[in-house]
Amino acid sequence: MRDIRHFIDGAAFDGASGRFADVFDPNTGEVQARVQLATTGEVDRAVQAAQNAFDGWSSTNPQRRARVMFEFKRLVEANMDELAELLSSEHGKVIADSKGDIQRGLEVIEFACGIPHALKGEYTYGAGPGIDVYSMRQPLGVVAGITPFNFPAMIPMWMFGVAIAVGNTFVLKPSERDPSVPVRLAELMLEAGAPNGVLNVVHGDKTAVDAILTHPLVHAVSFVGSSDIAHYVYQTGAANHKRVQAMGGAKNHGIVLPDADMDQVIKDLAGAAYGSAGERCMALPVVVPVGKKTADELRERMVAEIPSMRVGVSTDAGAHYGPVVTAQHRDRIAGWIEKGVQEGAELVVDGRDFSLQGHEKGYFIGPSLFDHVKP
Repeated sequence: MRDIRHFIDGAAFDGASGRFADVFDPNTGEVQARVQLATTGEVDRAVQAAQNAFDGWSSTNPQRRARVMFEFKRLVEANMDELAELLSSEHGKVIADSKGDIQRGLEVIEFACGIPHALKGEYTYGAGPGIDVYSMRQPLGVVAGITPFNFPAMIPMWMFGVAIAVGNTFVLKPSERDPSVPVRLAELMLEAGAPNGVLNVVHGDKTAVDAILTHPLVHAVSFVGSSDIAHYVYQTGAANHKRVQAMGGAKNHGIVLPDADMDQVIKDLAGAAYGSAGERCMALPVVVPVGKKTADELRERMVAEIPSMRVGVSTDAGAHYGPVVTAQHRDRIAGWIEKGVQEGAELVVDGRDFSLQGHEKGYFIGPSLFDHVKP
């Protein structure tokens, strides 16, 4: 059994908690690895490594930090196929989606490559009688990110890319469901020239989250996840005098007007509602058509479109989407479908009985469609 270890102070680190979480292959339902779950002490070790690296990294001039980001970008692009396959094997999204996940993260790394200009302060002469005003931009110190399962490359890069480029050092606590890509990104950051301790990865559950939120040397925390946990992260972090951005509960809703280009609507809805098995933060699960005629046409066109959507294993280049991330997630979706039926909505297309030949134990669920849903 492959063990996924922490990455602390520039090297793989074996935790001593004795606690592990299973990492599944969603295509087969089999356990493919286990990830170590950190103790409070192991989180402290990562924070201390980041703190030790801070003075040297923050005093490195912005141009040199930017060169590290340029090289990191090059290395991620050079390893794109490996990273995408690793991501798909743990998350279940198809390879094309995984490459998109990585590329969207790289867009923020590209921004971080231009950080010297963004770090310039301001100076105002004569703001008042005998008063000049100037501002300086300075790093905080050790900062942390707590990231979700659905974008294990993009969201960590969104967080640590800018934080590190401006001179902070970083502790990342990724989702324990698909933790391998964040570790690989930390290895590439080291290879790109970042000193030991600039980017650390600790795996864990609530124990690790609480250790980050209460650690006196962690000055800021960024979080993406469910709304309930976002509230908890914000309240706990703020109570411990940290800057916190906590983003939770994102889903889109759509309105289809009578004059909409229905060909484009169907194309967009198929991707937005069902793409990546609906596990994107900005998925679009609810659509309100304006008027019965629009609603009838939308329903008819979607019913015709759904059979053309191919559900397959994550390595299937022709698949539109793959399995969901865990059996619990699949069962939860099936439970919501059943709840809709019980509450009186019309289940037009039922994807609960979907099974992929040869992968019957995988976490697959077919596209489903409700109509006449009441509040």
